[in-house]
Amino acid sequence: MLSTKEISSFNQEVPHSENESALETFGGINALERCLDTDFKNGLSSKVIKSRQDSHGRNEFEAPESDTWFQMFLESFEDTTVIVLIVAAIVSLIVGIYDDPKKGWIEGVAILAAVIVVAVVTATNNYNKELQFRKLNAVKDDVEIAVMRDGVSASIDVKELVVGDIVVLNAGDKVPADGVMVSGSDVTVNESSLTGEPDDVKKEGPSNPHADHFLLSGTSLASGYAHMVVVAVGAQSRWGKTKAKLAAETVETPLQEKLNVLAGQIGNGGMFAAGATFVAMLTLWFLYPETRAPDVTLVEYVIKAFIMAVTIIVVAVPEGLPLAVTLSLAYSTQKMMLDNNLIRVLAACETMGNATNICSDKTGTLTQNRMTVVASWVAGAFNPIGAPTAADLPPPLVKFIAEGVSVNSTANLLSSPDGSVTVLGNKTEGALLMMISDSLGADYVVLRALFDSARGDQLLTFSSLRKRMTVLLLNGPSGKSGISYTKGAAEVVVGLSTKYVTLNGKVETLTDKIKASILEAISNMAKGSLRTIALAHKEVKKSSSAELQADYLESELVLDAVYGIKDPLRPDVHDAVKACQKAGIFVRMVTGDNIDTAKAIAKECGILTENGVAMEGPVFRKLTPKQLDAVLPKLQVLARSSPDDKHTLVTRLNGHALPTNEEEWKAIHPDGNWATDRDNFLPGYQEEWQSSRVTGEVVGVTGDGTNDGPALKAADVGLSMGLCGTEVAKEASDIVIMDDNFSSIVKSVMWGRSVFDNIQKFLQFQLTVNVVALTLTFVSAVQGSEPPLNAVMMLWVNLIMDTMGALALGTEPPSAELLNRRPYKRNASLISNKMVRHILIQFVFQMLLLSYLLLVGAPHFDVAMHSREHITIIFNAFVFCQVFNEVNARSIDDTMNVFKGLFRNPLFVSIIVFTVCAQYVIVEYGGDFVRTTHLTEDQWIKCILLGSLSLPLGGLMRLLPVPNSENDFAPVPELVQHDAQQQLEKENKSRKAPYTGSFFFWAAVVLVLPVVTYQRFEEHWVPYLGEDWKNFAQVAKRF
Repeated sequence: MLSTKEISSFNQEVPHSENESALETFGGINALERCLDTDFKNGLSSKVIKSRQDSHGRNEFEAPESDTWFQMFLESFEDTTVIVLIVAAIVSLIVGIYDDPKKGWIEGVAILAAVIVVAVVTATNNYNKELQFRKLNAVKDDVEIAVMRDGVSASIDVKELVVGDIVVLNAGDKVPADGVMVSGSDVTVNESSLTGEPDDVKKEGPSNPHADHFLLSGTSLASGYAHMVVVAVGAQSRWGKTKAKLAAETVETPLQEKLNVLAGQIGNGGMFAAGATFVAMLTLWFLYPETRAPDVTLVEYVIKAFIMAVTIIVVAVPEGLPLAVTLSLAYSTQKMMLDNNLIRVLAACETMGNATNICSDKTGTLTQNRMTVVASWVAGAFNPIGAPTAADLPPPLVKFIAEGVSVNSTANLLSSPDGSVTVLGNKTEGALLMMISDSLGADYVVLRALFDSARGDQLLTFSSLRKRMTVLLLNGPSGKSGISYTKGAAEVVVGLSTKYVTLNGKVETLTDKIKASILEAISNMAKGSLRTIALAHKEVKKSSSAELQADYLESELVLDAVYGIKDPLRPDVHDAVKACQKAGIFVRMVTGDNIDTAKAIAKECGILTENGVAMEGPVFRKLTPKQLDAVLPKLQVLARSSPDDKHTLVTRLNGHALPTNEEEWKAIHPDGNWATDRDNFLPGYQEEWQSSRVTGEVVGVTGDGTNDGPALKAADVGLSMGLCGTEVAKEASDIVIMDDNFSSIVKSVMWGRSVFDNIQKFLQFQLTVNVVALTLTFVSAVQGSEPPLNAVMMLWVNLIMDTMGALALGTEPPSAELLNRRPYKRNASLISNKMVRHILIQFVFQMLLLSYLLLVGAPHFDVAMHSREHITIIFNAFVFCQVFNEVNARSIDDTMNVFKGLFRNPLFVSIIVFTVCAQYVIVEYGGDFVRTTHLTEDQWIKCILLGSLSLPLGGLMRLLPVPNSENDFAPVPELVQHDAQQQLEKENKSRKAPYTGSFFFWAAVVLVLPVVTYQRFEEHWVPYLGEDWKNFAQVAKRF
């Protein structure tokens, strides 16, 4: 067994020829079977896996070290305003101790303590956020790979791979470790992730000693299939060594960038208010000496004014905004995993919420990807139900079908102890393998062993462009003759066929009449939503290199059979499609199936509607950009499409990958003429595209194949399939749909909209607190009175509205109602008209309430004006205004019932409870630190009741008709509007009364609270309200 050091001698970052020479010193590729104590055919024994991991390491990479909680705690003090506040607090502490050794230290220490509390909470949140993202990143690396273990094909976690394992790779697979190719065919590898070179590199097995045999981790198979023996895993691999040098950088999402700009604007406003407050307080000191406190010196007053100004800045700078979106994204991405959405790119979470178009694959996404052969055309006869058995067919035809299916596929069947069969690999191939086993009694494992790459047998793998695959079996080492088997899209293979096998086993000419009957059978199967696959063969008489190419092997074929394969529609896909249409999202199906199959399935799942258009790829490609733009508003199905067609469709919708100049256009159309053809060739060019529309669409695209990579990259959100998708597709995507289910895509839309709405809820809450706190402090300073909220109180309010508010409102779960509105535009304002209404009305209410308490409220609580009790009551009422307004902020539209779904977010409830409990402790035990004092039970009840008036006010203000701006919403095509309107009308007819238990509870609360509050303050308020009000109140009481 070679050691790690010995293996590394032929696995260096040098030209492959040098590694080949180093490998030859150990005996070459074939000697690796002995040197690594493995079996190229049967793989390793499961008994040696543990010892291999101990001796050569696990296939894992060490995660880069992240900051500790203590480091994040220290980083909390790097903010300039916090540093200034700490300095000011220390100065206040020194001056206070100098003037009053007994109590002068309290204010300075209290401010420092409050700053530390804020830092602890901030560090804890950041640390938890980091843990969540590291957990999500770990999930990204969870990949299943196919290996040979104990002589059978098995699927294992990539982390369980060890040196000596035999890995089975197909086109689109990512190479999971460094290895040497021991067998395979038609293999090319994309090594751009390691070398940066875009051209695919050809790889070959031991049959060609001068070829490149090395497969490197991090690269991907562009074509072909291969078996490789693993020589290096984890940190010892090429990718492991490269990854160790890389540090992942956090990229801000568009919403985070937008919020950072808004936070800066709010912060600038706060700095202006702070400066104005500082100047006003100093001006009052000098202009109105009679207002000075007799025991306060100028130095103390200046320090006090400076601390207040800095505190205003701390409160005004909304550090909670970036925190809110980060928390919301972290929470959402974690929860989305439970809904089978693995977020690979954080920005995709929010972008998906405002998608206007979804271009979906059919197989596995709209259907269940559980393929079964249910119809067939064999030996001149159409069988609408099932496939004929071996007894019904001539032996030669049975041989052709069984051999062709077995050797011309890469899928495997895994049998479970309970008798069920699982397909490992392509599900269509799996259906054919099960058919030859059940109907023809063939063992595909035995037949597949006929393929021998060592004697020159070839496998021309499937491509979306050719829509077929072919295998060549030579009859012996001399290679004088052989047979090729071709499998592919039915109409394509039939078009390449000139003969067919009859029921008596003879090969006869495929006449126009017979071909017409076959095409009619294909059409009938397609109209029944069946995928049609044709099998054919060809006797190869010669073996010159020219005659072993695809053009020769796939011409003048003998047609063996056509099979109709049923892939049932997912049971929830119809409702999911309707939900998208109701949400203003145009759903399109892009598939390689023929037009009849595509239309049948699209109608069944609700994508193709009465006025919709279905088009085939060849027709699509001939359109001009202007013609395609005319079709796009109604194009719902694109059949017989290639990956290039999908890429063209995406770029025409969102404009991202369009050429911007002549040079880029010529790169796409090398034979075209820029001057005469640029307006006639798809996909068009940027200037032309921009002149034809106001804005581009936000497009989500699904893809599972290697060739889908460009379309996934060009989309605003690329959605790859977790079950049937290739590793190349997953690497190119932003979100991996773990269960390949379209309804999971709908959930990603809901979560994306939830993130945006949660940020708006937090903004609505925070801006109200911000404006009230700053206005109150500034007005008090201008009036020459002591600001009712001191520095420590302001810092507590800051903690409530920033960190606590972000946690509470940033983690609201999504609801189905989010799909009842249209998507927002890319440049939509974060602050809607309805939010402005909420902020202004709550601001006016809180300012009036605090003015009442400050100017005339003290007697109503049986306390002296401007006493510590009075200030404590103002502070307490202000905090409870925020507590109840936080509940109000759960609705950013006209939904009055703010209690709806309250207990679906236990974190929100916990934070409200924590805030109330903490407020009680601060008031009752804050003492000289916070400058609060004990309140009586009556005073507590009155403070809570006054703050709770935010709830009924929230209901009243939502009666004011304030529409949101139409400019914030993306335009919706007329076809989608029509479908969405029909869906809403249907739902409205069947919908039950919207009144729930939470609604009646909310209604009772908002009706009772004003009454109870009035009763508490009646004796104090009646003199201000007059006799008429008194008489009205008495009548109301009797009523």
